[in-house]
Amino acid sequence: MTTYDFTGVLLAVHIAPQASAPMVEMDAARLIEGVGIEGDRYATARGTYSHKPNVDRQVTLIEIEALDALARDHGLDLPPHETRRNLTTGGVPLNHLVGRDFRVGEVVLHGARLNVPCQYLEDLLGKKVFKPLIHRSGLNCVIVRGGTIRPGDSIRPA
Repeated sequence: MTTYDFTGVLLAVHIAPQASAPMVEMDAARLIEGVGIEGDRYATARGTYSHKPNVDRQVTLIEIEALDALARDHGLDLPPHETRRNLTTGGVPLNHLVGRDFRVGEVVLHGARLNVPCQYLEDLLGKKVFKPLIHRSGLNCVIVRGGTIRPGDSIRPA
């Protein structure tokens, strides 16, 4: 498999209306080009790190395979909503998508940088996830072309 040869699937979509608020699972979400996910804390500048604006916080992704590995390798149960990432993927090599465009349904995202785990998440959850999430904490993206996404949408190279 090369970085250009994959077809994955969107498994879940989550947003939070403000910093520290519980993540809410969505049946569908509208991604707004250059802004973020409609109603999400970073689209409305109410996120924990909104005081440090960064264009690559428009949408965040994490692999279900990384969460499965946490359970297998570290005995850590981390359901998708607890990661505080917006999109949970299956079959997508997120670490290889830095600097690349890819599609989630009708939306086009640009993989801007790997997400790094933070102490904030560990403190919020009360789970020792910081070190186990190093190099598998997901991908921060810019929304190149907006639209509506739903769990079940395919994820593929652009």
